[in-house]
Amino acid sequence: MAKKKTTKAKSEALDFTKYIRWFWTLFLAGILAIVLLFLLASWGLLGEMPDHTRLENPETNQATEVISSDNKTLGKYYYDDNRTPVSFEDLPKNLVDALIATEDIRFYDHSGIDARGVLRAMAGRGGGASTISQQLAKQLFTDQVSRNKFQRALQKVREWIIAIRLEEQYTKEEIIAMYFNIYDFNNNGDGIRSASRIYFGKEPQELDMKESAMLVGMFKNSSLYNPRRNSVGVKNRRNVVLAQMYKYDYITEEVKDSLQDTELDLNYTPESHREGIATYFREHLRSFLKEWTSDKKNRKPDGSKYDIYRDGLKVFVTIDSRMQKHAEDAIALHMPRLQAEFDHQNTPDRNPTAPFRELSKSEVKQLMKNAMRRGERWRILKNQGKSTKEIEASFYKPVEMTVFKWIDGKAGEVDTIMKPIDSMRYYKSFLKPGMMSMDPITGHVKAWVGGMNYKHFQYDMVQQGKRQVGSTFKPFVYATAIDQLQLSPCDSFPIKHLNIEANKFGNPEPWTTKNSDGNYSGKQTLKDALASSTNTITARLMNEIGPQPVVDMAKKLGVEQDILPVPAIALGTPDISVYEMCAAYSTFANKGVYNKPVLVTRIEDKNGTVLYQVAPESKDVLSEEVAYVTVNLMEGVTQAGSGRRLRSKGVDKYNAMYREIMTGYPYEFDNPIAGKTGTTQNQSDGWFMGMVPNLVTGVWVGAEDRAAHFNSITYGQGASVALPIWGLYMKACYADTTLNVSKEDFEKPEELSINVDCSVVDEGDIGDNPEEEDTSIDIDF
Repeated sequence: MAKKKTTKAKSEALDFTKYIRWFWTLFLAGILAIVLLFLLASWGLLGEMPDHTRLENPETNQATEVISSDNKTLGKYYYDDNRTPVSFEDLPKNLVDALIATEDIRFYDHSGIDARGVLRAMAGRGGGASTISQQLAKQLFTDQVSRNKFQRALQKVREWIIAIRLEEQYTKEEIIAMYFNIYDFNNNGDGIRSASRIYFGKEPQELDMKESAMLVGMFKNSSLYNPRRNSVGVKNRRNVVLAQMYKYDYITEEVKDSLQDTELDLNYTPESHREGIATYFREHLRSFLKEWTSDKKNRKPDGSKYDIYRDGLKVFVTIDSRMQKHAEDAIALHMPRLQAEFDHQNTPDRNPTAPFRELSKSEVKQLMKNAMRRGERWRILKNQGKSTKEIEASFYKPVEMTVFKWIDGKAGEVDTIMKPIDSMRYYKSFLKPGMMSMDPITGHVKAWVGGMNYKHFQYDMVQQGKRQVGSTFKPFVYATAIDQLQLSPCDSFPIKHLNIEANKFGNPEPWTTKNSDGNYSGKQTLKDALASSTNTITARLMNEIGPQPVVDMAKKLGVEQDILPVPAIALGTPDISVYEMCAAYSTFANKGVYNKPVLVTRIEDKNGTVLYQVAPESKDVLSEEVAYVTVNLMEGVTQAGSGRRLRSKGVDKYNAMYREIMTGYPYEFDNPIAGKTGTTQNQSDGWFMGMVPNLVTGVWVGAEDRAAHFNSITYGQGASVALPIWGLYMKACYADTTLNVSKEDFEKPEELSINVDCSVVDEGDIGDNPEEEDTSIDIDF
């Protein structure tokens, strides 16, 4: 009996040993399975794994950044990813603290995997098991969505392995910076820099505590916690982050409580191609970059083209963000007031064919029909296979649309229902500006405004648009005459009519011109003649030197298009861009040396390697003496001519006469200014070119169609439509002393053989009405 019991006990002991053996077998098998799983994952058999090269250079799309001369971001080029990375040093401490406290409190203590967090999650005790390194691995190298739990488990293994490799490859600080840079904060906020600029209008290092907490709170789910759609949820999430920061002693309870009571205080500043600062310039720059990347000389080391939307280029431009803002502000101040007066003069009772003048109803109908066929709507419908009859009919069917409108003196939009044909006419009723400012010494373009609202008026009136320049062309004639004949500003000429006979200079018909004031008696000095824009004296100069030398001069000064060498060009019949006129006038200010306008100083890749550096293009056009004398002549325009209102120091008859449009008047400039106003036939184009020694600025104002214009010279002249923009801009530039815009005299040549002191000239020789601009271009060839 005892023997049987002993045998049974031994049997039970053997059975227990069997269980232990099975336990260790299964345990070791599990360990081996996990090891094998990790090995398979690391070998890439469970899904693609990044190699050493990809770990060093993660593939993330980065926007190309346009950086101003004063180191401000003007804008970016991107498709889907508006991302410009920042370094850890550019992240404020409160932002990093908020991230650590909320996402991974033991970040500095683990090597990619937080074992305590994993065990806590496996035990169901709540809290996330993913470290910042794992989340970065997921963002960079693994799929964001898994179809089932098994796939998610495999993805988790890959994330762990990649996280460990990231920890081996990068410092903790670099991992934090990469995490902030990779995350999509919604609303085109790709990465912390874009997010901070878009939601708060700040650079990351400028973020305060509650702003940092809000952005960190969005890591939970930026689609759900979107400040624009879910402000309540975002505020609650921000307060959770602040609570975590208090929990881990990053902030005090008083700070937590005070910040949790505040609102989000967003300063939403969207970043898109059609919004922001320098929009017209950025679009012009985009064309330059496309051409630059297409050149085979400018390729990546592997021979492929640079992608301006994905490769994270840094484009350093000459635009000064402060001056650009001053220029845009000047236009935004003046144009609504000018437009209000224009609209007042073009009500149906005052102008039945508004906004057009001198056109019959049938001519207006044909003008609109031609515009219809040139428009984008016509092109789209034509590509869809619509017939001409169907397309034309569509222009007369009311549709919902959003149109531009000046609202309380500011650019705005209104939703309306309108026929497309009526919207076309509506947009043709707007006066539009073009403005460029450049340093004549370096050729650097400092401000570029191609219009008043890029979203609705995309045609760039700085370089794309070429319009008649009127009397602003006259300095080219005067400079040529001074160069060839060594004339002095003090030389006098008769004002009387001059007839240039047929066949002279290739003219098939006799040519004569008129003075706007109707005065043809007496004499004027060249300086007074340019100040009062006396046409007959300009015609006399043309008769002496001939049109071909003037055409040659214009070409040397950077005018690109062909100009027919006929006497009429003396009065500004050629179509020239603001861009060309600024470069030309800069030659006078730069002692006769022409500088091709510079827009880009250098281009770097995302690693800081310089890919392009500007090679300035300069050439001697005039002697220093001739350039100085020409500038001296143009100083007379602002002293006693059509630009003299720039020097007004109080309310006078001009302020009263032009009160509707003279924004910022009086301007009260007392420093040397050279310039020239210009107005074309029927006031279709108004110009002002203004210069100080280190800044030349050109302004044009007009409508899309030359038939849309002011009814009289009172409001339509360049001194009324364009000069105020220049005055507002320069007042702002001078108020900003950091810009160092000159108030000094133009430098006089050491050896000046031409007399420029006209103090002995009898004032009776000055024209009867120097304030009124001469616009007569009634020319018969």
